[in-house]
Amino acid sequence: MTIRNVLVVCLGNICRSPMAQGLFQSALPDARIDSAGLVAREGQPADPIACELMGERGISLQTHQARQLNSQMCQNADLILVMDREQRRAIEERYQFAIGKVFRLCEFSDQDVLDPYRAGREAFQRSLSLIEDGAQQWAQRISRVSR
Repeated sequence: MTIRNVLVVCLGNICRSPMAQGLFQSALPDARIDSAGLVAREGQPADPIACELMGERGISLQTHQARQLNSQMCQNADLILVMDREQRRAIEERYQFAIGKVFRLCEFSDQDVLDPYRAGREAFQRSLSLIEDGAQQWAQRISRVSR
């Protein structure tokens, strides 16, 4: 199975999923990488701390605008990556056709990525560290199956 379309989901689509999207776009330049939120406020920019941390890695989130998850996004995705078990359950409940293509970003280390929203730079750094590890593991797997 070739994976060409990856969708990364968190709650608000301003912290975790935009950071993951940026990392995946860098690691998988030939894939389409999108992000969305389960309760996104459409059009909201990425959190300033997320922008700063990603900028330090040479990845800009300046043009990011939050988007609400919808059925079409889930249908278009070959793989949907979420931050925790609750988000996986919510998507599989709402979009039953997506069962089998929804996984946690840190599935392989059996960890949830906690939401750093309004928790300060240190919380963002902890979350980003997990996101980087998860994105690297998924990018390697996607590259292997999508050759």
